[in-house]
Amino acid sequence: QVQLVESGGGSVQAGGSLRLSCAASGYTISRGSMAWFRQAPGKAREGVAAIDSRSGAYYADSVQGRFTISQDNAKSTLYLQMNSLKVEDTAMYYCAAASSAGASGWLLLRDWRYNYWGQGTQVTVSS
Repeated sequence: QVQLVESGGGSVQAGGSLRLSCAASGYTISRGSMAWFRQAPGKAREGVAAIDSRSGAYYADSVQGRFTISQDNAKSTLYLQMNSLKVEDTAMYYCAAASSAGASGWLLLRDWRYNYWGQGTQVTVSS
C-alpha cells in the first residue's frame, strides 16, 4: 500500500523560503514519477513541479527558477525547495506519485497521471 506523507509547510513572509518533504512508503521513488501540486481556495489544483526517473525534472512557468524538486532515494523522500516565495504561492501543497514513469514535459504536471496522493501541507505567504 502506497502512502505519501507531506511535511514542512508553514507561514512565511514574501521573499522567504520553505522546504517541503514527502515521505513515501510502498513506492520506489527511484523508478517512479512524482510531483508536487497545489490548490488555493476557490482555484483549481495545479501542477508545480515533477520529477520522473526517465525524463528528469519539469516545472510550471510560475515557479521556474524559484522552486527546486529533488529526491533522496535512500530516504524514499521527495522534496520541494521553495525560494523567493510570493503571496500567490499560498496554497495547500500535495505530493503525488504515479504508477508508471516515462512521461515528460507538460504531461508530468497533469494530475490525472497520478494514482497516489498525500494529505497535503499548508503554505501561507504573507506580504
